[in-house]
Amino acid sequence: MSVAALGAMIVHLKKFRKYVLPALAATLLLWGASTISRVDLGAFLAGIPRGITLFGHMLPPQWEDFPGLIGPALETVQIAFVGTVLGAALAFLIGLLAAGNLSPHRAVRELARGALTAERALPDLIIILFFVAIVGLGAFPGVMAVAVCSIGMLGKLFADAFEEVDPKPLEAMAAVGATKAQIIRYAVLPQVFPSLIANTLYRFDVNIRMSIFLGVVGAGGIGFHLVMSMRLLQYREAMASILVILVLVVLCEKLSDAFRRRILGQEVLR
Repeated sequence: MSVAALGAMIVHLKKFRKYVLPALAATLLLWGASTISRVDLGAFLAGIPRGITLFGHMLPPQWEDFPGLIGPALETVQIAFVGTVLGAALAFLIGLLAAGNLSPHRAVRELARGALTAERALPDLIIILFFVAIVGLGAFPGVMAVAVCSIGMLGKLFADAFEEVDPKPLEAMAAVGATKAQIIRYAVLPQVFPSLIANTLYRFDVNIRMSIFLGVVGAGGIGFHLVMSMRLLQYREAMASILVILVLVVLCEKLSDAFRRRILGQEVLR
């Protein structure tokens, strides 16, 4: 190899060094994490025939169970809807306190931001188990868990939206003696209303799936019927619940998109 070719190779390696080292580090981290987590591709491939056998036991679905699953499906939607409304309302109030341009004091803003961060750090399962321990099984602890889990996400999004508004209308209204409530009503809300609606509808979509999961741990709804069917080895009944869940999720997404278009006057792309 000539000196010129060696020099060109060294320059080439130096050029891509900033990419090679991070890629090597990421590869080592992935290998280490996979080893610790006992990722076994062979076990997965060996389990595929068992999965096919299980799926065969679930067919055909127990069609006569569908009328009885409508009530639990509606209960799941009600849990998500009420929890989203309560969570959005509380997130709006906390978001006002967490916004730097609307919070009455820096300490209040930091406290509100810290509360939102702490809520997002708690797993949903811990929150639902906490409410189940307080009020027992049923839909009510599910509603409370959905509401609390919505506050952390929506509160941060709302606060960020408040901080990004154009400050000129706020300053103009403050200059003529408008109260804080008037400034929020006439200068802030018109700017952030589309963002608030869009984020709330997105959270409702998330809460539909979350309500199904919460049913597994005792919050009622269609998720409870699914897990009970699986535990009792009633696989055909479980497939009926799965089909109802699929239809429920699709319908809720379509209704959410239609509502978003109606309120915001914009097309929703998928």
